[in-house]
Amino acid sequence: MNDALNRPPVVTRISDLIGYTPLYELARADNGARLLLKLEMFNPTGSAKIRMARQMVLDAEERGELREGGHIVESTSGNTGLGLAVVAAERGYRFTAVVDNHAAADKLRGMKAMGTELVYVDADGGDDLHTAAREELAEDLARGKDNTFFTEQHNNPSNAVGYYAVGREIAQALDNRVDVLIGAVGTGGGLCGTARELKKAVPGLSVVGVEPKGSIAFGPPAHDYYQSGTGTPEGATIGLLVDYDLIDEGVKVGDVEAFATARAVARRTGLLIGGSAGGVVHEALARLPLLAPDSVMVAFINDGGEKYMDTVFNDDWMDARELLAPAVEAEIDETLGKLRRS
Repeated sequence: MNDALNRPPVVTRISDLIGYTPLYELARADNGARLLLKLEMFNPTGSAKIRMARQMVLDAEERGELREGGHIVESTSGNTGLGLAVVAAERGYRFTAVVDNHAAADKLRGMKAMGTELVYVDADGGDDLHTAAREELAEDLARGKDNTFFTEQHNNPSNAVGYYAVGREIAQALDNRVDVLIGAVGTGGGLCGTARELKKAVPGLSVVGVEPKGSIAFGPPAHDYYQSGTGTPEGATIGLLVDYDLIDEGVKVGDVEAFATARAVARRTGLLIGGSAGGVVHEALARLPLLAPDSVMVAFINDGGEKYMDTVFNDDWMDARELLAPAVEAEIDETLGKLRRS
């Protein structure tokens, strides 16, 4: 079900509720340039990634790689896993998620609640990111087993295809009047899939990719970071879905700035966004006053902040990792105060 206008008043699958998420005007510059947020937390599971999770499963079924009673395996930091958990439950598949403790605890709890088998690569604890180890183990768990499918989100073309609808939704909602698309780059599927489709309607669209400082998609230096579900850490391979031909500019935002922005947005507007979304908004706010008059910039907001109450919105957790920065939050709040019109 892709068209919300044709969605029946009663649905029979949670995945029928995917799509047609709202656009929210966060800020407007003095010259009329607007920053709109595509709020993907209004999808089931509170994230955009259920879009591509469903697409990967449907395409695997069509190719005969998943059959009745099959087994799905994926390495995930949480949101993809939540999406796959929904689709697996609906379609009668077993789902194994290879995870680490870097993932938000509520994402892990959510997957488990839906019947997912969680396999940890860091069962001894800690909250470091282990992307490469997760992917290696997921591949091993699926290799050579009948009716078992490793969705391999970083290199699965269906990932990007799952986001084509986002590009169409933005174009339709704004009558093709979009100048800039900005979003986080993890697997690359969300930003690049959206951009590929949106550029069909808006050929002159400028696309800005945002990754955490420490991620390597846009070059070194590499180091640890706390933003979850985004970026490419040292030791991991940049996925095939990161299409540099579609990305006009790649930038990096640090954890302090990303998390401070998420916290400032929450206090100023009542909107809870995730930590990596905070990085996207931080960069977007800096660019907004520099845009041409009456321009429209759309920021892809992958998920909401409700899953990060134990981390981004927890002062003790933030302070223990030297991420708490009241002065930075105050500066962003002041910027929001100047740029908001309501």
